[in-house]
Amino acid sequence: MPKKIDPALRSQAVRLVTQHRSEYSTERAVHVQVAESLGVSRESVRRWVAQHEIDTGAAAGVASDEREELRRLRAVNKRLREGNEVLKSATIFFAGELDPRNR
Repeated sequence: MPKKIDPALRSQAVRLVTQHRSEYSTERAVHVQVAESLGVSRESVRRWVAQHEIDTGAAAGVASDEREELRRLRAVNKRLREGNEVLKSATIFFAGELDPRNR
């Protein structure tokens, strides 16, 4: 399970990358520098910046709030399916109990 990163650290990393992009020749170079200065991995910084761009509409993709809503709806859907399976099993059981051929 991934460890939780302080949201302030994420926003600081994104802010640093966006402020210092013009000073570096490649996007990777700025990610490496910011990651080293904050003590996190380059890949984490890259993902945070990419998600920030999606959330602000600068890039295509699923926004964080939409992703959270999908996660919540999938959990609700799973619970409802499990409830339906229990009801189906109970219906089959009680229908069998009421069948006169079983007596």
